Amino acid sequence: MKKVGFVQNHPIFGEKEKNFAQVEKLLNNTESADLIVLPELFATGYTFESKNEAKKMAEIVDVGITFEFLKKISYQKKAVVVAGYVEKNGKNVYNSSMMVYGNQLIGNYRKLHLFGNETQWYDKGNLPLNVYEINGMKIGMMICYDWFFPEVARTLMLKGTEIIAHPCNLVMPYCPDAMVTRCLENKIYAITANRIGEEERAGNKNYFIGKSQITSFDGKKLSSAPETDLVINFQMIDLSLTQNKNINPFNNIVNERRTDFFC
Repeated sequence: MKKVGFVQNHPIFGEKEKNFAQVEKLLNNTESADLIVLPELFATGYTFESKNEAKKMAEIVDVGITFEFLKKISYQKKAVVVAGYVEKNGKNVYNSSMMVYGNQLIGNYRKLHLFGNETQWYDKGNLPLNVYEINGMKIGMMICYDWFFPEVARTLMLKGTEIIAHPCNLVMPYCPDAMVTRCLENKIYAITANRIGEEERAGNKNYFIGKSQITSFDGKKLSSAPETDLVINFQMIDLSLTQNKNINPFNNIVNERRTDFFC
C-alpha cells in the first residue's frame, strides 16, 4: 500500500517564496507520504503577459529555487514530489513538471499540448513520455490539458505506469470526470492536482476550478476537493491492482488492442 496525495493551493502571481511558504504550511500536519503532487505552475501563477515575462520567472530544472524547495519537501515527507514550474532551456521556455526524490531530480517533463495563450508563452514540449520506477512505484507525468488526449495516458500505461502524476491549472470543468475514463480504460491510478483562485492580467482572466482528485484504477473518485478551498488530501492505494488488465476471462485491454486499425 502507498500513501499518495495532492496539494491544492492558491498561488500569488510572481511570488515564489510566498507560494512555497503556503505549500509548506498546508503540509505541516502531514508526517510522511509516498507521493505528493502539486499543481501546474504552483509557485509562479499562470497568467503571463508575454513569453519574455515567462522567461524571467523560468528556471533551469535542477539548479533553481523551485528544485531546492521540492527537495526540502521530499526530504521532510520522505516522498516523491511532482510539481509544475516554468523551465528555461537555452532560448526556449517550457511549461514543465519535475519529479524529485530526496536530493535528486528523478525526471523532467515538458507539456506536450499547450492550451490557449500558453501557445504564445511556451515552446512545445519535446521530451518523451517516460515512466519512472522510484520509491516502490512506477510513475508517469502529464500536465493539465494533456488529459484531453487519450494517447498520453495510454502511452504511459503501455510503458508500465501504475499511477499518473497530473499537475493542473484547470479552467474548463470537464477534467475531473474525464479522469474517471482515463483511469478506467487503462486500469491505472491518477492524481490530478489543481489550484484555486482567479487571475486577471493584461485583460486575460482565468478562474481555476479546484476539484483536485485522486482517481482509482476502477474509475472511482477516491478523493475530490472543493472548488474554492486550500486542501491537501492523501489516500492509501494498492498499486498491484493495476497489473491485471483483464476485464473478464475473455477481455484484456492490452491484448485486444486492434492496432491494425488505429491511426
